[in-house]
Amino acid sequence: QVELVESGGGSVRPGGSLRLSCAASGYTDTIRCMGWFRQAPGKERKGVAAIETSGGKTYYAESAEGRYTISQDNAKNTVYLQMDSLKPEDSDMYYCAADPGPICYNLDEYRNVGQGTQVTVTS
Repeated sequence: QVELVESGGGSVRPGGSLRLSCAASGYTDTIRCMGWFRQAPGKERKGVAAIETSGGKTYYAESAEGRYTISQDNAKNTVYLQMDSLKPEDSDMYYCAADPGPICYNLDEYRNVGQGTQVTVTS
């Protein structure tokens, strides 16, 4: 079992930044992929960014490319999502996810999901 705890969401003005954090605990040795997706109630997951925990290869959705940066601190079993140049359409619930892999780019299939953190971009 892997437990994921997110933090760092909040409300920000357009053009602002937020940094989301996700701390993993439990059977972390089984994790090969970590990432973030967004999801509104009743809607499908939309993958945002993912990272291969061994090697650090990253994947980004087209909407996140150039504005978001996913990174990791393996010593802390923590993944970060730096979100810059935020837009109102970025507002959503953001979830951290982890998976044994080996395919990391498809966040739709990640099996471990955190409770989520709300991101609101409004003037």
